[in-house]
Amino acid sequence: MGLKNRRKPADQGVASIRNDYVRSVEMQEKKNQAHKVKLFRRLSAFGIIAAVCMLWVMVTLFGQTQTLAEKKEEKAEAAAVLEAAQEKQIRLEEQIQLLNDEDYLAKLARKEYFLSEEGEIIFSIPEEENTREKE
Repeated sequence: MGLKNRRKPADQGVASIRNDYVRSVEMQEKKNQAHKVKLFRRLSAFGIIAAVCMLWVMVTLFGQTQTLAEKKEEKAEAAAVLEAAQEKQIRLEEQIQLLNDEDYLAKLARKEYFLSEEGEIIFSIPEEENTREKE
């Protein structure tokens, strides 16, 4: 009669034996199952951490790539500005050399300020009349 009470509904005709060996096997199976669950959780956590790290690396790499592209563009612009400044400096240095030449200064003064040498007569032709005559 005691065996009938220990029967499981699925085991209609079979009685289970509850001795130390069976209990130790069941406990070992529970430990193995718990170990598998813990292992799965650890692997899942490691996978999530690895995925987050990979995502962070990719975002950082993308950001650095964009920053590098911007810096290259700025460098190209700065190089163009530098080249223009160097060309302007060369022109200004040439102009300084010309301004140190007295003949050039005299010619420039005669042209811009209508100065004349001794005995020279300057005739000024209005610009408006020249343009009307050409048309």
